[in-house]
Amino acid sequence: MTVAVKAMLAGLLALGVGAGGVAYLRDAPATDATTTETVAVTIAGAGGAHRFLVELADTAAEQSRGLMYRTDLKPDGGMLFAPYPPEGGPPRDASFWMKNTPSSLDIVFIRADRSIARIAENTVPLSEQPVASGEPVAAVLEVPGGRMAELGLAEGDRVDWAHPKR
Repeated sequence: MTVAVKAMLAGLLALGVGAGGVAYLRDAPATDATTTETVAVTIAGAGGAHRFLVELADTAAEQSRGLMYRTDLKPDGGMLFAPYPPEGGPPRDASFWMKNTPSSLDIVFIRADRSIARIAENTVPLSEQPVASGEPVAAVLEVPGGRMAELGLAEGDRVDWAHPKR
């Protein structure tokens, strides 16, 4: 094997590219977060409405990386996984984990009608334990841990956003 081929293979392995060319971004450090588009998300419920300005994860790579390695979340920041799954199609059960995510999050599972199906509050940082939606969902919102309860937002509340690419 030539030196160039060995270097290329070493680089691919370091990136987590396995046989078949599939990249496993779950274990790769986050790249520049400023390259992700932002979107305004409003959640309205009995306690009023609140607006978040979050990063949009609408590709498989962005959704795989999520908020891993991030410690810089603002109180009204986070990430919207929409559509979930990125390839579209009907809503489906979702399962997230906190591996390589050093900050606690509230994970908000959103139905196709844009109502909140479930809120997984104050998830455990760095945990590999799955956090499941409990029912088919069309989108998922991650915000800093404890923020949903602090704002009085709850399951059944309405979530609204305008997808900038559609």
